Amino acid sequence: MKSSSCDFVLLLLISLLYFSDKFLASASRPIEMMSSLVKPGVFRHLMCRNNMYPRSSVLRFPVSDDQVFWSEPYPDYCPIDYTSPHIGGQVWADPPLPSDTFKPQWNKLDGQVNRVSFHGNYEIKNGLPLNPIGRTGLSGRGSLGRWGPNHAADPIVTRWKRDSNGDIVRNSTTGKNILQMVAIQRSDNKLWAIPGGMVDPGENVSVTLKREFTEGGLDFTDKSNMVEQFFREGVHVYSGYVDDFRNTDNSWMETTALNFHDDDGSQVGKLELVAGDDATNVRWTDVDSNLKLHANHADIVKEVVVKRNAHW
Repeated sequence: MKSSSCDFVLLLLISLLYFSDKFLASASRPIEMMSSLVKPGVFRHLMCRNNMYPRSSVLRFPVSDDQVFWSEPYPDYCPIDYTSPHIGGQVWADPPLPSDTFKPQWNKLDGQVNRVSFHGNYEIKNGLPLNPIGRTGLSGRGSLGRWGPNHAADPIVTRWKRDSNGDIVRNSTTGKNILQMVAIQRSDNKLWAIPGGMVDPGENVSVTLKREFTEGGLDFTDKSNMVEQFFREGVHVYSGYVDDFRNTDNSWMETTALNFHDDDGSQVGKLELVAGDDATNVRWTDVDSNLKLHANHADIVKEVVVKRNAHW
C-alpha cells in the first residue's frame, strides 16, 4: 500500500511538472514574440549599418556585429556628422544642435512634439540623444526631421486571398488561409512597404493611419465614406523601433502599427488600388515567409499572421 501511494504521488508530480511546462511555454510565447521585435542588437541594425547613406555620398563608419551595442568598447569609433541640406529651415524639422535657443525636452512630450521612445528613456550624450538600439555608423540627423525618435504610423490592411468563386484559398502545405496585404512600392528606395507615414505634431495616431492610407499611399477619394468606417477600429500589432535606412546615432524611426482586416472582402478588400503621390506602385500582396519589405516591416506583418492564424 505504501509503495502504491508513493507511485501515485510520483506520477502526480510528473504530471504537474509536464502541464506546468506546457502552460508556461504557451503563456510566454506572445512575450517572446514581441521581445524579438524590440530587443536591441545586431538584427535590428541591418538596413542602417555599413552602407552609403541614402541620397548622399556619405559612407557610414564601419560597425561590426560585435560593436553595435553602446556598452561595447569601440575606441576608434568616429562616425561622420551628417544632416541632409534639405532639412534646414523646414517647418517639420528641428533646428540644429547645439543651440542657444533650441532646448528640446528629451524623453517627454515637448509641446506638441512627441520625444518619448517606446523603448524607455534614451541616453543623452554631449547634448544629443543616443539611438537606443546602438551604433549606426553615422551621427547627426541624416534626412530625418527630429532629433531622437521620429514617430510614424503604419496601417496594415489585410484580406483573405480568394479564388474566382470567392472561396478563401488555403496553402496546400500548412492548410491555413493565405493572407493578403496592401503594399506600396516606395519612391525613394523602390522597396515594397506598409503604406505608412509620419505622425504630425499633436496628431492622433488613428488620424495618421487613415490619412496615410487614403492620401499618402492610395487614392480612394470616391470611396471615402466606406474607408472612414473601415478605419474606425484596428488591432494593435506593434509599437517600437524601425530598422530604417535613414536612422543615425542621434535620430531614428519608431512606429505604431495597427491591423485593419476585411474579413469577408466586402469593404477595402474589393477596391481597385491606385497609387498615390508617395508611391510608385501599389498592390495586394500574398503574405508568407518569403515576403521582402522595407526596413523590418516583414517582422511586423508576421505578427498579424500570428494573430490571424494565417499561413506563413
